[in-house]
Amino acid sequence: MLLVSKEFTFDAAHNLVKYHGKCEKLHGHTYKLVVTVAGEKDEEGMVIDFLELKRIVKEKVLSKLDHSYINEIVPQPSAENIAEWIWKQLETELNSERYFLYEIKVYETPTSYVTLKKKM
Repeated sequence: MLLVSKEFTFDAAHNLVKYHGKCEKLHGHTYKLVVTVAGEKDEEGMVIDFLELKRIVKEKVLSKLDHSYINEIVPQPSAENIAEWIWKQLETELNSERYFLYEIKVYETPTSYVTLKKKM
C-alpha cells in the first residue's frame, strides 16, 4: 500500500464559544491541511493523480472554508471539529476500488495540529 499526500492552506476566522480563554474572541489563522490517500497504483503507476486530489479538496473543502467565518459552518470550530468536518466532506469522494482516504492533518498553527486517521 502506498500513501499519497498533498498539502493545502486556507485562511479563516473563528471563535470558540464554549471555551474560556483568549480563543473565545474572534481571531484568524492560516490553516494547513494535509490530505493522505492510501492505495495501490493503477496502470499509469499512480494511486491518485495529484491534480485530481487537488480538485476534490478545493471543491469540497477549500471553496467553503477559505476566507470564511468557520463558526457558520462548524458550530464549535476547534481544530478537532474542523478535522471531523473536513473528513466528512472528503470521505466519499476519495474512495474507490483502488484507494481510500487514509488520514488528514489540520494545522491551526505551525506547531499545533490534529490528526484524524481511518479506522482499520
